[in-house]
Amino acid sequence: MAKKLTAENMCKSYGEKVLFDHLSLTIDEGDRIGLIGINGTGKSTLLKIIAAQDVPDQGQIYTSKGYTIAYLSQQPDMDEEATVLQQVFSGDNPLIQLQREYEQVLLALEKNPLDESIQNALFTVQQQMDATQAWDANTQIKSMLMKLGMTDLSKQMKYLSGGQRKRVAMASCFAKQPDLLILDEPTNHLDHETIQWLEHYLARYQGSLLFVTHDRYFLDRITNRILELDGGQLHAYTGNYSTFLEAKALREAQAFASEEKRQQLFKRELEWIRRGAKARTTKQKARIDRFEALKEAKGPIEKEQIDMSLSSHRLGKKVLELEQVSKSFEGKKLFENMTYLIGSQGRVGIIGENGSGKSTLLNMMAGLIPPDTGKIERGITVKWAYYTQETEQMDLNQRVIAYIKEVAEVVHTTDGKTLSASGMLERFLFPTFMHGLPLSKLSGGERRRLFLLKLLMGEPNLLFLDEPTNDLDTQTLTILEDYLETFPGVVVTVSHDRYFLDKVVDELIILKGNGQVQLALGAYTDFLEKEKATTSSISEPARKESIVKEKPKPIKKKLSYLEQREWDTIEDDIAKLESQLAIVIADLNETGSDYARAQQLVTEQGQIEAALEEKMDRWEELSELIAGFEA
Repeated sequence: MAKKLTAENMCKSYGEKVLFDHLSLTIDEGDRIGLIGINGTGKSTLLKIIAAQDVPDQGQIYTSKGYTIAYLSQQPDMDEEATVLQQVFSGDNPLIQLQREYEQVLLALEKNPLDESIQNALFTVQQQMDATQAWDANTQIKSMLMKLGMTDLSKQMKYLSGGQRKRVAMASCFAKQPDLLILDEPTNHLDHETIQWLEHYLARYQGSLLFVTHDRYFLDRITNRILELDGGQLHAYTGNYSTFLEAKALREAQAFASEEKRQQLFKRELEWIRRGAKARTTKQKARIDRFEALKEAKGPIEKEQIDMSLSSHRLGKKVLELEQVSKSFEGKKLFENMTYLIGSQGRVGIIGENGSGKSTLLNMMAGLIPPDTGKIERGITVKWAYYTQETEQMDLNQRVIAYIKEVAEVVHTTDGKTLSASGMLERFLFPTFMHGLPLSKLSGGERRRLFLLKLLMGEPNLLFLDEPTNDLDTQTLTILEDYLETFPGVVVTVSHDRYFLDKVVDELIILKGNGQVQLALGAYTDFLEKEKATTSSISEPARKESIVKEKPKPIKKKLSYLEQREWDTIEDDIAKLESQLAIVIADLNETGSDYARAQQLVTEQGQIEAALEEKMDRWEELSELIAGFEA
C-alpha cells in the first residue's frame, strides 16, 4: 500500500494575522514538492506543523501506519557537547540506534582496549550489525559526511560554524531514511559543489520530499509539484518551477478575463435594475437574484509588485581600487597581493568555497576591516550600502513606519517623482495595516525585506550584498534582480545562488584558497561550463586512447576476483584511514605554536582525507555494482 500524508482544514493565526484558513493538502509517495510564497505567508510554519513541531489552531493530519518524517529547520537544535558522529546517530530509528551503540562501544574500547566486558559487548553489537546489514548504512553515513565536507567526525558541535552545523543536521535527517523528508532552505550556507551533491542525492531519494527554497535552479531540477502559499490558501501546480511560472501566468490571466466578463455582465444587469425591474415573474426574480450574486462576488486581487526604481547619487569614474591587498586569518592565507579595479558600471560576484574569505573580502571593500598589507581606495563620490547576512540590531518595539523614517521621510525615483515612506512600504508588500505594527510582529523574512528597503531608501550608488538570497522569497528576488539590472551604480555581491549570479553579475572574483585569486568575465554558469570543459579536456586524450584499445566487454553478472577481494577489505581500509585521521587531528590540536609541525600535520591530514574520500567513492561504486547484480 502506498504511503501518504493528508492534512485537512488546517487553520493557523498569530494575533490578527491569518497565515492559512482551512488549508488542505495531500503528499503522495514519490512526491517532490517545492513550497513557495512571499515571506511572512507561513511557509516555515506549515512545514513545522506537518513535521509535528507545531500545532494548528484547527485541522488534522493523517498518515499511513508507521509513517516517518524527518525535519531540517533553518536553525537546527544541537547537543553542543555531542561529536559530529554522535549528533548524526541521535535518531530513534532502530538502525540508527544500533549504529550509535556500535560507535559508543568502539570509542570505549579505544580507551580501554584490554577490558574483556567491552570486547564482548563489541562482539555482540557486531553480530547485530551483521544480522541487520547495518554496515552498509554506517559506511554510507560516513561517506555522506565526507561529501558534505565534514572530515573530523570527533569534533564537538559547539566548535562548528553555522554552515557546518547545518550540514551535520542534514546528514542526520538523511540517515533516518524517512518516508517524508522536510527541508527548510536546505541550500543556505552551502557552496556550489555541495549543492550539486545535494541535488544528485535528492534526485535519487526513495521517499517523498517537501521543501522551501529560494534556489530556483534547485526547484527546477528536483520538484515534480509546486505548492504556492498565497492569501492563506494553497495553489497546486504539477511540474517544476519553470512549469509553475507558465501555469501561474495562465491562471491569473484567466482569472482576470473572467473578472472582466463579470464586470460587464454586472453593468448590464445594473442598468436593467435601475430601469425599475419588478419581481413579478419567476424569471425576473431569478434575474434579480443573479444580479445580487454578481454584486457580492469578489474578483482576483490585483497584486502590487515591489517597485524598486529608486534613484541613486551620481557616481564618479573612480569607485573602488584594491592594490597588492593580502589577508590571512588564523594562519590561513585568504588572498595575497590582490590587485583589482571596479569601474562605474561594475557588476561583480565573489565566489569560492566556504571559509575561502568571501565575506572577509566584502568587509574589506566596505572598509569594515583593514587588509594585512596593501591598500583599498574608494572614490569620493561613493555612497555605499551593505546588505549583510545578519540583519542590523532592531528595536523590536519600534513601529515599522518609524524604522523606515529613520532614513528618509520621502525618496526620489528614477523618473524624478517623490514617494513617501508609507508609499514605499506599500510597494514593498507591507500594506497599510502593517505600518503601525511593532517589528516583533514581523517574520524573519519580512524583517529582511524591511532591512533591504531601508538600505535602498538611502539612495546608494554602491551596493555590497552578502548572500542576499538566503532569506528573501522568490518573488522579492525576481524584482530585486530586475532592479539591479537597471541600477545606475555598482553592485558587488557574495552569493552561492547560481540563478541570482547569472542574472546580476558579469565579472567574477574566484577565491581558490591558499591565497590564490582567479578573475573571470561573464556569467557564473559560463564560468562553470568553462571549468568543466577544461577539466574534461585534460583527461580526454587518455580517455580516447583507452576507448580505442578496449574491446567490448561482456555484461558482468558478479564482481571480478580482484573486485571481490577489494570489497572484502575496503571497510577495514576505511576504518584504518579514519583512525589515522583521528590521530593526526588530535596531534594537530596539541601542536601549540610549533608552526612547522602544524604545517606537516595539515599536509598529512589532507593526504589522508583525499585517500579516505577515494575509498568512500570506490565503496559507493562497488555497492552500486552489487545492488545491480542482485536486482
